Amino acid sequence: MNADLDFEALAHEQRRTLLLALLESNPQDAGFESPTGHSVLTDAEQREQIEMFHIHLPKLEDHGYIEWNEETDQIVKGPQFDEIRPLLECIASDDAE
Repeated sequence: MNADLDFEALAHEQRRTLLLALLESNPQDAGFESPTGHSVLTDAEQREQIEMFHIHLPKLEDHGYIEWNEETDQIVKGPQFDEIRPLLECIASDDAE
């Protein structure tokens, strides 16, 4: 276990949200749609999607926490996901309280 990589992965809300979603349900959609359901994205939503596509997903994939199929926008748990699982379970249980 590399605690520095684990904490780096969890440091950003978008990465943490995705990893927690994978803990609950595998696979996940990359989520390149408006969270409000509108066909036109706000500037903030566009910025978040660009960050997710160019920063967060590649970082999580490089660390092995996810596997990302860019053609289908599908994300599944990667070979190193179980290393970060205890931290995710701790966060999930804390959020439930």
